[in-house]
Amino acid sequence: MFLKAVFPGKYIQGEGIVGQLPDWIHLLGKNGLILASRTAKDKILAEYSDVLSTNAIGVEPFQGECCEKELTRLSNIIHDRKVEVLVGMGGGKAIDTAKIAADRSGIPVIIVPTIASTDAPCSGCAIIYSEDGVFHSVYYQKMNPQVVLVDTRVIADAPIRFLISGMGDALATWFEARSCDRTQSANECGGHSTMTGLHLARLCYDTLLMYGPAAKVAAEKHIVTPALNRIVEANILLSGIGFESSGLAAAHAIHNGLTALEETHAFYHGEKVAFGVLAGLQLEGALPSESASVFSFCEEIGLPTTLAAIGLKDVAPHRLMKAAEKACAPGEAIHHEAGIITAEKVLNAMVAADALGQARKA
Repeated sequence: MFLKAVFPGKYIQGEGIVGQLPDWIHLLGKNGLILASRTAKDKILAEYSDVLSTNAIGVEPFQGECCEKELTRLSNIIHDRKVEVLVGMGGGKAIDTAKIAADRSGIPVIIVPTIASTDAPCSGCAIIYSEDGVFHSVYYQKMNPQVVLVDTRVIADAPIRFLISGMGDALATWFEARSCDRTQSANECGGHSTMTGLHLARLCYDTLLMYGPAAKVAAEKHIVTPALNRIVEANILLSGIGFESSGLAAAHAIHNGLTALEETHAFYHGEKVAFGVLAGLQLEGALPSESASVFSFCEEIGLPTTLAAIGLKDVAPHRLMKAAEKACAPGEAIHHEAGIITAEKVLNAMVAADALGQARKA
């Protein structure tokens, strides 16, 4: 297996960057369409209605779930309107839907995240869910997005929970990359990690610990600061390149398992991933000092450190086993961890992480 790394075609980050969107659309094609979350359509694009109208750029509201029903609907629209460039604007599920639909239609895609809640904007893979929000499968595109535009003014105006969730998603990047490197497991683009991917994953983790608390303060005040800029870059670009070019392991597999329990559906991807990181550290037998550092970061930032914090207070063992079994399904990234991974081991790791989290609150 060869070394392999993938990147978005262009990454641009700064205040007011949404205003450049028509220029980037016309660079790639004539007929552009924006798939926008309802918040993006009503609160962000409303300010640019004249610009969009002048440039004949259509806006299609996202229906809320990255599922086959929505993908089919969007693919039909792309075909009927002869769309040449698709833009995905919104949160993780809206932009994942745009990436998949553009890939299936053979047209370029531009991603404009309105929140820094996941590392989905830069990646060439996306998650498909059922119509009820249960994880179904990972879909790999032929190419990463051609352009990623990150407007830090928009990010700063979003509810802070999104930025915190993004730090939870980014928190997994280094630990999963490290696991894949140790076991020489394949990354998410079908190769072994390059030095670039591995070191960007580590830079992601170091940036979180160094600037996360200050970025949280900035986001609470809805202001753009150097710390916020660094965390936005860590959540979106460093984590995006790091996970895809270095690989996934326990944390995201445990997240996928947790989606089988309906109580967790009210919680964001990164919140469940953060608990997956804590459980993954118990699974691999990480040093207590390292585990304590990650717990401390999660506590300071406001990420879940117990099962109760993701809706699973007093969850019955047999139901938690259901999540553990889903996390260990054939092909899941948890098998990139060292040793033979079983549902029993994963269940014990989740229970151990929960117990540690509760003990630290006592």
